[in-house]
Amino acid sequence: MTANNPFQRYDETDDRQFYGQPRLVNHIDEAAVRATTHLYADYLPAGGNILDLMSSWVSHLPTNIQYGRVAGLGMNEVELKANPQLTEYVVQNLNQTPSLSYRDNTFDGGMVTVSVQYLTQPVIVYRELARVLRPGSPFLTVFSNRMFPTKAVAIWQSLDDLGHQQLVRSYYEQTGLFDQIEVLDRSPRGWRDPLFAVVGRVKDEIGSTDD
Repeated sequence: MTANNPFQRYDETDDRQFYGQPRLVNHIDEAAVRATTHLYADYLPAGGNILDLMSSWVSHLPTNIQYGRVAGLGMNEVELKANPQLTEYVVQNLNQTPSLSYRDNTFDGGMVTVSVQYLTQPVIVYRELARVLRPGSPFLTVFSNRMFPTKAVAIWQSLDDLGHQQLVRSYYEQTGLFDQIEVLDRSPRGWRDPLFAVVGRVKDEIGSTDD
């Protein structure tokens, strides 16, 4: 790895090789999972269309809230098929193709759960998120301190928890398309996995009026 590319990874082989094997496990502990679900209940609108970016076999959405549509985008089809909360899914490598196939102003909210550390072109992806989300819609980036070290980008591995929060906030800010940006610490008490989130809302003047 070189200092010239902060988004370089130790393993630069085709991501399909690494993510081809299904991992039907949670990547944070049970207390952090519960905190994630509470966070989504607080911010994602009931009845809305939700984008679960970098999705897997679980979305951690509250089961007592109904959503109009939950679209998952992830790397492993077996995991996506196993997710009972998804109404649809797309298999896509965002590091290879950072553009999203969804139409403008499609979603009322969205999230990426403990996966942002693997994005090699995050600002491009967050610009796309602003396009496919409706004005005023929240997008949540939830993360902990766990990672696959061979696939996490160099800058993530060089930072501590506070640095991760500042880095993720910068992804929203660099697009110029989000406001009302919040940085949250939702870490459970005790010897549990820490849990942090950055929430931004798409600026009202962004996007068209198409559904």
